[in-house]
Amino acid sequence: MTIRNPARSPRIVHSGARNWLWLALLAGFVAAGCQVQARTDAPSERGRELFETCSECHGTHGEGNSEIGAPNIAGMKAWYVETELRKFRGGVRGAEFDDVEGMRMRPMAQSLPNDGDVEVIAKYVESLPPVTHAPVLGGDPKLGRRRYALCSGCHNPDGAGNEAVKAPRLAGLDDWYLATELKKFKGGVRGADPRDAEGAAMAPMAQSLATEKMIRDVAAYASTLKPRAGNTETQSQ
Repeated sequence: MTIRNPARSPRIVHSGARNWLWLALLAGFVAAGCQVQARTDAPSERGRELFETCSECHGTHGEGNSEIGAPNIAGMKAWYVETELRKFRGGVRGAEFDDVEGMRMRPMAQSLPNDGDVEVIAKYVESLPPVTHAPVLGGDPKLGRRRYALCSGCHNPDGAGNEAVKAPRLAGLDDWYLATELKKFKGGVRGADPRDAEGAAMAPMAQSLATEKMIRDVAAYASTLKPRAGNTETQSQ
């Protein structure tokens, strides 16, 4: 007759319990990984939902609408979109009666529930492939290229922008929008608020463009610059 050693039973039970513990821990890690992935994916879905309000003016793909003065914002860097949305929310932009487009934009920015949603929608806008359109103002890009030298110090020669000095991308933006904003800076409609440091820096640059033709030429040249690779560029004629 075989006599079992009773002292071994607790070890067997302990070993089995330990295996179950490892399985439970493994399952917990897997579940946590799924939750992390869900949280990672959530902002883009949330951004898409929030952008539905923006698309009424800026278009489904962020391509803009010149008829209502809504610029093409697709592919703009998140830091810039977030900065400008906060300016609209705080009344730094869109508070001047002469800024019709800004006054229209301000309540849209204020409709975002919280600062977290501002960050989410800014990242979503950056994820959109840049869209470019043919110039419409008839400016001379060759003449504009010479005058653009002053802009390149902050916005870079290729118009890619520079976050360090809070200079946004100009490459590929519509000439009509660039001309409109330059005139706003020049006339004190934009950048006059003491809280707008970047606007204050832009105002004298815009004032250096003495005539309407100079503004159109610079805008024409900037609109011919191509957004940097990283997003698929969409050409729209």
